[in-house]
Amino acid sequence: MDGIANLGSQKAVVIFSKSSCYMSHAIKRLFYEQGVSPMIHELDQDSRGQEMEYALMRLGCSPAVPAVFIGGKFVGSATTVMTLHVNGSLKKLLKDAGALWL
Repeated sequence: MDGIANLGSQKAVVIFSKSSCYMSHAIKRLFYEQGVSPMIHELDQDSRGQEMEYALMRLGCSPAVPAVFIGGKFVGSATTVMTLHVNGSLKKLLKDAGALWL
């Protein structure tokens, strides 16, 4: 799990995803539309993908993808991110992490 935490803190926003997952696609689009350029780790295209998927599940992310880290902290999966977006607190998290300038 330390490896996931290290990867999750490499950039202001880090998304663990699978290229075939529609919810991962939706979350990536949400961040791009906010003007954020997240680091993306596609688990199905990484040789350590299955190991990372298990680590994400141990963090409490079920399903394992999409899993979002903001400012080096695990935020959650699609449901949590969408809730933060709808209630308006996602932008503040992004600004505090340095992912948004405006």
